Amino acid sequence: MQPIPDEILKLFNAVLEQRAVSSSLRDDYRKWLKYYLDFRVKYPPPDAKSEQVRLFIEKMRSKGRSGKSLYHAAHALSLFFSLQARKKQAGVHAEQVRAELSSPFHKPIKTHPPLKLPLERGEDAKVVPAVMNMPVQRGGRKYNEWWCMEKTKSPEWDEVIDKLAGEIKTRHYSRKTLKAYADWCRKFQMYLKNKTPDALGATDVKAYLTYLAVTCKVSASTQNQAFNAILFLFRHILKKDFGDQKDVPRAKRSSYIPMVLSRNEVNAVLRHLAHPYELVVKLLYGCGLRLFECLKLRVQNFNFDEGVLTVMDGKGKKARTVPIPQSIMQELLAQLERVKEAHDEDLKTGYAGVLLEDSLDKKYRNAAKDYIWQWLFPQQNLTFIPETRELRRFHLSDKDVQAPLYEAVRKAKLTKRVTSHTFRHSFATHLLQANYDLRTIQEMLGHADIRTTMIYTHCVPSKTMKERKSPLDF
Repeated sequence: MQPIPDEILKLFNAVLEQRAVSSSLRDDYRKWLKYYLDFRVKYPPPDAKSEQVRLFIEKMRSKGRSGKSLYHAAHALSLFFSLQARKKQAGVHAEQVRAELSSPFHKPIKTHPPLKLPLERGEDAKVVPAVMNMPVQRGGRKYNEWWCMEKTKSPEWDEVIDKLAGEIKTRHYSRKTLKAYADWCRKFQMYLKNKTPDALGATDVKAYLTYLAVTCKVSASTQNQAFNAILFLFRHILKKDFGDQKDVPRAKRSSYIPMVLSRNEVNAVLRHLAHPYELVVKLLYGCGLRLFECLKLRVQNFNFDEGVLTVMDGKGKKARTVPIPQSIMQELLAQLERVKEAHDEDLKTGYAGVLLEDSLDKKYRNAAKDYIWQWLFPQQNLTFIPETRELRRFHLSDKDVQAPLYEAVRKAKLTKRVTSHTFRHSFATHLLQANYDLRTIQEMLGHADIRTTMIYTHCVPSKTMKERKSPLDF
């Protein structure tokens, strides 16, 4: 284990003195800093300092360190990060430190803000509690997006939710479907004030949907999603039926015409995106991918010899192929080189590999570490798996892309509402404008029904419109 560099040690001692850290703890604080610097050499650090601290604390916890010791370790690192921030502000932030803290996947395009000290500055108390597995407080309340899966005061409903989760997983529905259906079932439970599931009937469903529409004034799509979730609950969990369902109100959805960008507007957004988000959007528009399909791409999905991209895990677990845009071929190859370099570094540290779905890591035991199974857009940080106590790498999340995309659209000053799915709509519409037939576009989009694809005929004016004449005059 290498000693702390003299320059850093001198400044760190000054910080301990300034912050009035007890003299009995200073040796421990220097020890934790030494351990952290060694940890950072052995494992590729993510960009986010809070994530670096979390991974380090998890490593120390796995070695049997006590909770009080880990708390002191987190505080020591927060002091060290404040030292880094001061060095940067003074213009003496060493290039070596910057290189060590940057990710191998992604050339830093902006400097991340320095980590605030939760024990020294009262406005931010997130970092140390987070790494100690304490709940993060937002506005004085604990936030948990999977609250629907937690236990409640009603064991009967808890059992129903567990069965619901098992049924959805058995059918290989997505996690978003599980979350949405469980959310609505919990809200249904709260509306009925924990009325036992066995006593539920169609009148309860009708009363709840009426409450959503009249009192809550939810949209038609929200009301229909609630209906579908409760229908799934009755049919597959409670083994009941609504009967003919004539008395159950169903909101009629309004006609929907997708928002479409022009090619100039697409280019305007791309100009304000940095790597890798620019490449993500180019794949969304150039291949007509859904966002989750793009983020779940792996190395093996590309066949550059034939110029074909295979989407293996699309919506509904359907696979399809689309042509690789020739204009981004070199960008894709360069990204694969970055992934390969980072993968080699990961293997040197002995990490457990990428995350694989459907127990593929049990079927193919070496697949998680094979290059062909690596993500095209991996996250900068490793993900700690509590069950196996392993560090694995996941792909970019939806939120990782949506935030920079929002900023790019704002800077482009477009007059249209743009989301990641807008580029898929633009892909289909521009193909239609180029006189591609609907059947070809349907296959490239992965639609099961041609009627879904036909909605894009409303997005563009007809290119064959002529003056109306009688056939006798032809």
